[in-house]
Amino acid sequence: MNIAFYKPYGVLSSFTHEAENERDSAKRTLSEFGMPAGIYAAGRLDYDSEGLLILSDDGSLIHRLTDPRFKLPKTYYVLVEGVPTPAALDALRAGIPLKGVQTQPCDADTLPHEPQLPAREKPVTPHGPTTWLKIVLREGRKRQVRHMTAYVGLPTLRLVRVAIGPVSLAELRPGQWRRLTAGETRLLTARQ
Repeated sequence: MNIAFYKPYGVLSSFTHEAENERDSAKRTLSEFGMPAGIYAAGRLDYDSEGLLILSDDGSLIHRLTDPRFKLPKTYYVLVEGVPTPAALDALRAGIPLKGVQTQPCDADTLPHEPQLPAREKPVTPHGPTTWLKIVLREGRKRQVRHMTAYVGLPTLRLVRVAIGPVSLAELRPGQWRRLTAGETRLLTARQ
């Protein structure tokens, strides 16, 4: 079984979690969204990020979605504080040093208008002008988009993954899920 899920802001990308302190014990998990048993997230989104997660009971599909050798594009809409210069966008596209290793080249552009996204439970409070970016990665390191935008002087305020390969959020709202179609699954597993 393969599922597309719109992970809300403030939810962990796992079904369980061990709290290290009392404040940490209140963190929400995937278990509250009524998904079938026996599926696991193919990759993750940080607690403070939102958007598309694919969950599956198929280990080979999970491997294909998470192994950077397959270069499956992951598309993000990113609200940053500041206005990117052409040089900042070029630096994002070329890749930045992250923990001593250069990130892979990616697509990075400003969006011509604010994307139509559901309001977030906890509103963003910028301290200056903001810009929406579209970033397409073909790898996925921990907090990579946030590190990349910070490196070029554009702190991330909101991060929403809107697509993984051919699968998009489409009509899903935060907390909703749907089964992937046979066609979507075929496209995800096709050799590239």
